[in-house]
Amino acid sequence: MEMERINEDTIRVLINNSDLDERGITVLDLLGNRKQIEGFFYSILEEVDSEHQFQQDGSVTFQVLPNKNGLELFISKGEHIDQDDSFSNSTTIDNNDIKNADNYSLNNNDDAYTRNFIIKFNSFEDFISLSKVLRIENGASNLYFYKSKYFLELTFFVNVGGTDEESIKDSLAIAYEYGNKFDKNSRFFDEHGKRIMDTGALELARYYFK
Repeated sequence: MEMERINEDTIRVLINNSDLDERGITVLDLLGNRKQIEGFFYSILEEVDSEHQFQQDGSVTFQVLPNKNGLELFISKGEHIDQDDSFSNSTTIDNNDIKNADNYSLNNNDDAYTRNFIIKFNSFEDFISLSKVLRIENGASNLYFYKSKYFLELTFFVNVGGTDEESIKDSLAIAYEYGNKFDKNSRFFDEHGKRIMDTGALELARYYFK
């Protein structure tokens, strides 16, 4: 692990894959558990902040850039972003309510229904790139891992808050620039894969991989 003091308020830490292995942790572990992410980052802060300047301040932010060798972590003094607040604007949906069918009505309202799509990525970096440009106001996103590939389930709430078929087409056009359509559903991945980001995968990726 390498540390560099960028300026008075920022520390840059290079965490390679061997550093993660020594701590018995993987990038996938971090992505699947927000509390584990925060705990891991603060443990790194304790190691590199030998003079306790950042810890005494009590107000720090973390920015992460993933790469093939591990992670590049920037630790800065500043306003602390509460994790729960950062997701307060994301729409949630219980996955048990997502049916096998491509669409179904919501709350017995014939005018409102969902549309589900699966996007397959060639690399995790492609998913991160998509998260920076695609924002879904009325919907949910789950990220799955299956046979060394990443799959994003996009769920749109149609006729809710201005979301319609045309806006879905626009969103999918963006998504297909970074991945490909995959003809499976969430039940398949729940049975055969591993869900590593739940409900707000796009928001979570934007927050931690800036």
